[in-house]
Amino acid sequence: MRVHRSGTTFAGAALAALALLLPLGLSGTATAAQDPGARQAVPPRGSAYMGMGVIAHDGQGAKPGGVSTLATQTEGVDVSSHNGNVAWSTLWNSGVKWAYVKATEGTYYKNTYFTQQYNGSYNVGMIRGTYHFATPDTTTGAAQADYFVNNGGGWSGDGRTLPGVLDIEWNPYGATCYGKTASGMVAWIQDFVNRYKYRTGRDPVIYTATSWWKQCTGNSAAFSSTNPLWIARYASEVGELPAGWPYYTIWQYTSSGPTVGDHNHFNGDYSRVQALANG
Repeated sequence: MRVHRSGTTFAGAALAALALLLPLGLSGTATAAQDPGARQAVPPRGSAYMGMGVIAHDGQGAKPGGVSTLATQTEGVDVSSHNGNVAWSTLWNSGVKWAYVKATEGTYYKNTYFTQQYNGSYNVGMIRGTYHFATPDTTTGAAQADYFVNNGGGWSGDGRTLPGVLDIEWNPYGATCYGKTASGMVAWIQDFVNRYKYRTGRDPVIYTATSWWKQCTGNSAAFSSTNPLWIARYASEVGELPAGWPYYTIWQYTSSGPTVGDHNHFNGDYSRVQALANG
């Protein structure tokens, strides 16, 4: 075997070069393990869930000190396929009285655990509803509202079904604002909420974070008089709300609560949850 002047074989030299490349990844860029700031792989379509971008963009502070520090609140959870089969009895026995379940995303994905999650929460006694993860860069708002209603996002006046939720937040698959201007985003949201109300008779709840709303809608106040607000803020206080809304209806205050992670305060006692369900 041919040898370098240093006495190292070609095979040995190749192995040494490979060893130098491995910490950087074969592309020559640092891997996530070596560099936490390295670009992460884009998650697969359909894997998004409510609040997945909150910690990365807004950070995470202390949890609220308990309902005693707030006006009366009613505990609830939100779940999606990443939670798998949910222990609903455990949640119910811990005081969770309502739930929202991801039904759809875009016009291409339906929650594979929807039946267990939606029916399971109902069967233990919870008031429950569904949410849609919006992807404004793939299809129109109206098309996504139709897809949502047709695949679990409808509403009925049975006293146990909450109105649907438009989950509009950071884009996990690309540009933060989905390539839209502020006015374009407002128009997309309006298209969705108008179509949802036409199909169901209810104004959908809007889930968002104040920082995203300000960046991507220009802090629009266009929906504050019609659509209940579900605000995402992982801190001891809810903080600033988007323009126009004088109060929140729901506050997602943590992604690290017991059993499923995402826990929420409904702004009022159980009768107010029932009132939202009844319309």
